[in-house]
Amino acid sequence: MHRLVDATCVEVHANADTLAAAAAAQAAELLGAAVAERGVANAMFATGNSQLRFVEALVSHPAVPWQRVVVFHMDEYVGVGPDHPAGFRRWVRERIVDRVRPLEAHYLDGTAEPVAECRRYADLLLAHPLHLCCLGIGENGHLAFNDPPADFEDPEDVKVVELDAACRAQQVHEGHFPSVDDVPRLAMTVTVPALLRAERVLAVVPERRKAEAVRQALTGPVSGACPASALRAAANATLYLDRESASLLDW
Repeated sequence: MHRLVDATCVEVHANADTLAAAAAAQAAELLGAAVAERGVANAMFATGNSQLRFVEALVSHPAVPWQRVVVFHMDEYVGVGPDHPAGFRRWVRERIVDRVRPLEAHYLDGTAEPVAECRRYADLLLAHPLHLCCLGIGENGHLAFNDPPADFEDPEDVKVVELDAACRAQQVHEGHFPSVDDVPRLAMTVTVPALLRAERVLAVVPERRKAEAVRQALTGPVSGACPASALRAAANATLYLDRESASLLDW
């Protein structure tokens, strides 16, 4: 099922596997088109359990010209090194970079001084305007680590944030940390305006645990109280749901 909600297109698929396949096919087409037109494609990827099927489908897709793709990720915990089992740099390296060997991969360094590291990464993004941003929605409605209340007019492209309780609890529920006290309180994240500035945005959101955040994003006010509601103003975005994540929508 396809539906337009304000400016953004919403697709509802039968299950998480068909969602992943559809989103991967679209991502492959967009990356191929960017390479054909410009010689390179700059792409940013979300991490986390909800992205596993999509990323597996994408790295297995035969049409992606990875040798001409520059890869970015969108957030990292402050103080977490490149080999930390819960680190997003490691997630991207093991699930994308080591598998397909893209042209380049740029990572946020969790061990660097965070304010300076945010500036460095923002400069990289300025030099490599994103053709594609593949993101998810958190259980609290966050985009990347932009927890509520998010700033839709944030003047920064990358910044240090303090993670809220719901965000930290999600990391425990997903099995990345043994307790909330073990989850770092600070992280670096690409901001909402910088995420949505990409030429195309694919929001990949399977699973029942995301249903309430999806309901708020699509039926509540467009507000920083639900960061994912910013997608409704993004005509360049497509939101991919499955029946479980769409289960609270009255469609």
